[in-house]
Amino acid sequence: MKCRLLTAIVILAAGSLGAQSRPPGAAGAAPERPFGTLREQAEIRQQWLKERLETVLPRLMREHGVHMWVVAMREYNEDPVFKALVSPTTFFARRRTIYVFFDRGPELGVERIALGGTSQGGLYQAVRETELAPDGRPRELWGKAQWDLLARVIRERNPRNIAVNISHTHAFSDGLSAGEWEQMQEALGPDLLRRVVRAERLPLDYLAIHVESMDSIYRQMQELVHEIIATAFSNQVITPGVTTTEDVVWWMRQRVNDLGLSTWFQPSVSVQRRGVNMADSTAPVILRGDVLHCDFGITALGLNTDTQHMGYVLREGETEPPAGLKRALANANRLQDIVLAEMRPGRTGNEVLASALARMRAEGINGTVYTHPIGDYGHGAGPLIGLWDRQDGVPGRGDVPLLPGTWHSIELQATTPVPEWNNQPVRMALEEEAELTPEGTMRWVLRRQSEFHLVR
Repeated sequence: MKCRLLTAIVILAAGSLGAQSRPPGAAGAAPERPFGTLREQAEIRQQWLKERLETVLPRLMREHGVHMWVVAMREYNEDPVFKALVSPTTFFARRRTIYVFFDRGPELGVERIALGGTSQGGLYQAVRETELAPDGRPRELWGKAQWDLLARVIRERNPRNIAVNISHTHAFSDGLSAGEWEQMQEALGPDLLRRVVRAERLPLDYLAIHVESMDSIYRQMQELVHEIIATAFSNQVITPGVTTTEDVVWWMRQRVNDLGLSTWFQPSVSVQRRGVNMADSTAPVILRGDVLHCDFGITALGLNTDTQHMGYVLREGETEPPAGLKRALANANRLQDIVLAEMRPGRTGNEVLASALARMRAEGINGTVYTHPIGDYGHGAGPLIGLWDRQDGVPGRGDVPLLPGTWHSIELQATTPVPEWNNQPVRMALEEEAELTPEGTMRWVLRRQSEFHLVR
């Protein structure tokens, strides 16, 4: 009996993510390690980094006319682009780290220099002082000498321009701290300072674009997210009249933790109830007839997801949700169709928003669109397509064009009167990851929700 119980637990833990969904090299992964061991994950992420540095970065530097890019930071005050420039075994900058990227042309490629820190697995030329420490090892760069070396590196290469990460609009392009900038100015002097430019799109686009080898892992992440939500919005977790929304939230959070993964925000679960305003309710008990909503995301292999699904708790005698609720969900699905159809390479977020909302209104749907990029960050780099409270466009952040090879979290809501609820408006808020492919077409990373999760 004890042996059978243990076997059942192991099988249940494996869920639907079997061996076929594990990354290459993870054949020996335990059931509770859906993406393999940390070591296996690090090997995959290192390959992604190499591809991005060797293929994505050179192309972007040339597209944006950047001859040299300098990214300077100190430990615990890292530039937002840091995580996309370093190996998965590097968690923070080393003392002060200055990365220099110099474009030597298509034949020689982009030279990558680390003034401080390591070579990141051989991907950078790591420079240290010639002076030796008492134990005979070269000293690490420190203080003014590090800035002086930066100036020398720049003068030796004589770039046409020097891009730095300063921006009033994009957080991802504003990673150079005031203290580092002041010291950099002093080291470079007036002649080199005249070459300094703010190339806001370079770090923004570098973070936004993923390499195709990431796609299979990202799809597996979506599979896991859908699996967790399906279980959370079922009788395995919810007992009507007993379970609270907070119980479900913490079950989801714990499930992710048990899988050796993490979340980038606290999950949420909310309720809409016939004839009751639940807006100010705190951790209500879930009852039969309730409409459920969750907002949930995971972090794995340095990538993030963001998903919102709807559920319904069947009343006694019901076998499916009322027709009015299904129609409300269909309206939200239709709004998803409209948004995806309007997302094309080169269009700005604000252009997509305006055209999508015009089509939505023409079809009689009452909704809002607040779609965002996703990937290295949950609210990622790239164009915003609306904010929930800014449906007339987002100046600056919404003026960025859509790029092929990017992921977007299609976040929106449609509100529909439901006849079975005395025409009470019911909000269907959905969120699902989609990709603008390298070929320029939109597709769901996995699939979208088109039917309610049911608690029986």
